[in-house]
This record gives sequence, structure tokens and C-alpha cells, in this order.
Amino acid sequence: MNRATLTVRRDIAVEVKIGVQHAPREIVLESGQSAEEVERAVADALAGKAQLLSLTDEKGRKVLVPADRIAYVELGEPAVRRVGFGAI
Repeated sequence: MNRATLTVRRDIAVEVKIGVQHAPREIVLESGQSAEEVERAVADALAGKAQLLSLTDEKGRKVLVPADRIAYVELGEPAVRRVGFGAI
């Protein structure tokens, strides 16, 4: 994938949970990438097109997971950021 397809958007975030084989805890991050971009990256990694699943979180940090160690990936609902003050 090129940089153009991995754009980070600050207004929506997708919660991503990744289960890794032989690891006691799952990896949890909020990605600025769209759910479709994350799903495409996971599918490419599982299909063998990439040896690593590479995702970018909201703060621009990269998370790399070996594709052959992925147990599961769970995508949460996109969360829309609210700006300002208001009643909850």
C-alpha cells in the first residue's frame, strides 16, 4: 500500500482489537484509518501479500504484527469526535 491509501483522519476513529497467537493480551488501538482501509490491510496480510500487518494509530504511531501470528481482528464502530461543550 502506498501512503495515499493510509491517510489518517482526525474526525473519525475505528477501534481495532488484534489477537496475537501465543500472546496473553490483545493489541487495542484507535486507528485514524477508515474501517475499509483497516479491513483491506488485514485481508492483504492474511492473503500473504504482506508479511506484516501495519496499522497507524491516531497519534501517528505504527503497530506492526506478523501476519502469520494474527489470531483475530475485531473492528469497532467508527467513533465520531465531538468538539465543544454540551450536555451529555
